[in-house]
Amino acid sequence: MNYFAHGVAHLDDSYVVAGTAVPDWLNVVDRRVRVRPRQTAPLLCDSGANTAAVARGILQHHDDDRWFHRSRAFTELSLQLTVVVRDVLAGDEGFRPSFLGHILVEILLDSILIDENPEQLDRYYDVLSNVDAAEVAQVVERITGQSVSLLATFIPRFIDERFLPDYLDDGKLLRRLNQVMRRVRLPLLPESFQEIFPAARQRVAARRDELMAGPTNR
Repeated sequence: MNYFAHGVAHLDDSYVVAGTAVPDWLNVVDRRVRVRPRQTAPLLCDSGANTAAVARGILQHHDDDRWFHRSRAFTELSLQLTVVVRDVLAGDEGFRPSFLGHILVEILLDSILIDENPEQLDRYYDVLSNVDAAEVAQVVERITGQSVSLLATFIPRFIDERFLPDYLDDGKLLRRLNQVMRRVRLPLLPESFQEIFPAARQRVAARRDELMAGPTNR
């Protein structure tokens, strides 16, 4: 799952929504830092309501991903899209096709959910704007025992940039994917790559309900 799919069911609690985003935020600001469930769970009983809510969101993220990545719909779609990507990027037998097959399912699911309920995306950003980014970073530091000072500055930038709507536009989606390619040090995608997006969107849309039928009953 991606940001919006993780958070959309929890829009009544801004700190839970922030918690659902923490593992993905850390993938951007410091991939070495991991908020593992075992270290996170004790904070569910913390006396600070915001701390407990962030912990609950982090654990929800892990629960979502555990179910989602084992689901038949995700497994089949990611394999199908990996094959499509490999055909388009002829000669690329490395990690890039399987990586793209994986993240495209997640990103395109977000785009479908956003297209269905654009007002919920506005609310998603509104509730995140209510969190104290420094407080979220402090919770992560308690869990990991590591400094994540960059997280406190990244969260406001994430909110201001509002890049999730870009997933609905093929050209903007390609630019966002190439940002990811740079971050993970994989070759950039050509402009022609966006030609696969319409059919890929249809594949993911056809299995939308299966992809969102996890234990949270979204």
